Amino acid sequence: MKLKQLLKHIIGRIVWLCILFCICFGVSEYARAADSAWDNFAPPPDDKFDWIQLTSGEWLKGELKFLYDFQVEFDSDKLDLLTFDLEDVKQIRTHKPQSISIEDLGLSDDPIVVEGIVNLVDNKVIMTVGDGTREFERSQIISIAQADKKKERDLWSGNISLGANIRGGNTETVDANLRANAKRLTATSRLVFDYIGNYSETDQIESSKNHRLSGYRDSFLSKKFFWRQLVGEYYRDQFKNIDHQLSLATAIGYHFIYTPKTKWEISGGLGGRYTRFVSVEPGQSIDNTSPAFGAGTLYDTELTKWMDFLVDYSFQIVNEDAGRYTHHFITTLSTDLIKDLDFDFSFVWDRIRNPQKDSNGNIPKKDDYQLIFGLSYDL
Repeated sequence: MKLKQLLKHIIGRIVWLCILFCICFGVSEYARAADSAWDNFAPPPDDKFDWIQLTSGEWLKGELKFLYDFQVEFDSDKLDLLTFDLEDVKQIRTHKPQSISIEDLGLSDDPIVVEGIVNLVDNKVIMTVGDGTREFERSQIISIAQADKKKERDLWSGNISLGANIRGGNTETVDANLRANAKRLTATSRLVFDYIGNYSETDQIESSKNHRLSGYRDSFLSKKFFWRQLVGEYYRDQFKNIDHQLSLATAIGYHFIYTPKTKWEISGGLGGRYTRFVSVEPGQSIDNTSPAFGAGTLYDTELTKWMDFLVDYSFQIVNEDAGRYTHHFITTLSTDLIKDLDFDFSFVWDRIRNPQKDSNGNIPKKDDYQLIFGLSYDL
């Protein structure tokens, strides 16, 4: 009798263990199936919005603005304008044709430009062109931009930075600095404008005032080479005896480093420079026109997720009356604050090797230095 009860007890325990195992196994399989379902989730076809999926699995809908320099700019339907590193984007699905520049892995050095619906998944890019498709590797992408030329504003982006120092008391001082940048990006070209202006006043006496507006247009010859078809710069600084100065040139450039974190490019070319001085010594011409050889380099790296470091250096070699050698050097440390607002710390160094004497025989100093603290906002 006792043996029979013991066997019954053991069998009952075994049955309960089996039931518990089945329950746990079922829950585990259900969770695994649910995770798999979410991993494989994709929004249904959409004729109004573009979609991107981050490597975290999150999906966003809105409008793809452009992809350039391993950066994806996306206007979210609810979160406004966002920028992501390309390495953080798993999928891109567009609802209308985009213009995409692809590096040709064949014999041609020229990039391929294709317009169509983009479906980027992991390492593959599938373009729907009419009734057919074309497939490329993600690593071949040079840029993606809007193909709809009617929306010109969608091709533009920029930022503006303002720095100021106002001091009162025994000495009244006002220092102001304005910097602005604007870019127009397409799949085959980029148009860039930069402006930097400075104004200083001490006890209501102007002590500094200058403006520098520069710009260039690039065409992508390949993922590494670009042709800077036109480089232009307008500069004015009466304290350096420069009333107006205009430089124009053409150049060839090359990307030494072109990765999601770091970009380093150099460029060089030939052009000319026109300078009109504020005043000159008797017998000297107030105007000067000179051929010019110019070169420059731009280094931009992401130190952390919230801090970027940039170095921009350019120089020109001109004739003796135009200054012989001039350069413009700027380095910036930029830190993210909130959303599109950044805090920038910049050092600027401008140099003219042989400044032109004014009508009184005074020679402006060769070097000008600035330390600029400012807030910048992405437009």
